[in-house]
Amino acid sequence: MKNQTRKNASYVLMLINVLVVILVSSNLRSPIIAVSPVLGDIREALNLSSFQVSMLTSIPLFMFATCSVLVSRFSHQLSISRFLMYSLIILSFGLFLRITGSLWMLFAGSVFIGLGICIGNVVTPGYIKNNFPKQIGLMTGIFAVSMNLTAALASGFSVRIGEWTGFGWRGSLGIWLVIAGLGLFVLVLELLFNKKNKNQSKTALTVSDFNMFKSAQAWNISLFMGLQSLFYYCMMAWLPSFLTDSDMQVESAGWVLFAIQITMIPIAFCAPIIASKMKDQRVLIIFICTLMFGSTMMFIGLKIQWIYVNAVIIGISNGLSFSLSILFFSTRTKNSANAVKISGMAQSVGYLIAAFGPPVFGKLHDWDISWKSSFGFLSVAVILMFYFGMKAARNKCVED
Repeated sequence: MKNQTRKNASYVLMLINVLVVILVSSNLRSPIIAVSPVLGDIREALNLSSFQVSMLTSIPLFMFATCSVLVSRFSHQLSISRFLMYSLIILSFGLFLRITGSLWMLFAGSVFIGLGICIGNVVTPGYIKNNFPKQIGLMTGIFAVSMNLTAALASGFSVRIGEWTGFGWRGSLGIWLVIAGLGLFVLVLELLFNKKNKNQSKTALTVSDFNMFKSAQAWNISLFMGLQSLFYYCMMAWLPSFLTDSDMQVESAGWVLFAIQITMIPIAFCAPIIASKMKDQRVLIIFICTLMFGSTMMFIGLKIQWIYVNAVIIGISNGLSFSLSILFFSTRTKNSANAVKISGMAQSVGYLIAAFGPPVFGKLHDWDISWKSSFGFLSVAVILMFYFGMKAARNKCVED
């Protein structure tokens, strides 16, 4: 009888752990992506400049860059679940501030949103490695799918949500408080369950003294992570503006982003499962970078012709590149503590690179209104991404 009770408790805990991964990851992109389709409304309501508009995307990325290493350094002092709970509390506070209507609250909210997402970004790969050591590929796929599905909904329905709620852009951005609340509920449920079953130790990290910044492989992973993120966030921040400049309606531009995100979903699920079974992933790097480079050339030469074909190309390549980045955190380390450490380093270095993407992309457009220089900038980023990606994809751990 006791064995059956323990078995049932184990199944319940596993279900809760899966829900934690799903709901935490659902909060790690959508609060940022939801901004792009309603940028025009925000800009008009608060009289923002082009630089201020780009900062709405870049502020969270700067927070990722400046705080990721600190999060990984102190991650062993609390259970992973508590860290994730605090991340959602901070995120919720930021989401609330952002919709108050003041310009300074908009930026302050973006800071807290960036910090909350930063903690979730860094700690979740360690949570997966700790709680699902034999299902890393599968759970990384679920993590990526949840993140991209909610990002797709944010892209496609952001404008409509504002209309349905009657609060305009504030409704579009404020709705994500509900998802954060659900994540908090499940994390509290897990903490209570672990306390009742005296299983809290399962979610605690060991301590590692390994210095990631002295590892060449850690740098390869970090730079690959940053360049693929730069590509993604430039697209998410400026693609709607490019499309509307090319005579596409605002709502239709949102659906192009939706097409990108929805294409990423099956790729993001399958890629980690397949990639985790491969000896190395260099063939995937070649495939990813070929698609990304082709996409930038299509924007330069064709503009909005074949735009949905291009959206699918972007979705496939970004779905693969993001999934590989997250998978490297687990497969290129030997324990969960180092998985969190490389996650912290890669996201600190990586998002520092990515944070400069949208402002540079926008500044190049100010200089060259044809957008060719902006997409040329992305082409150069893809070439660099190929170089570091080929090194990161080798079957070599950061500790070697």
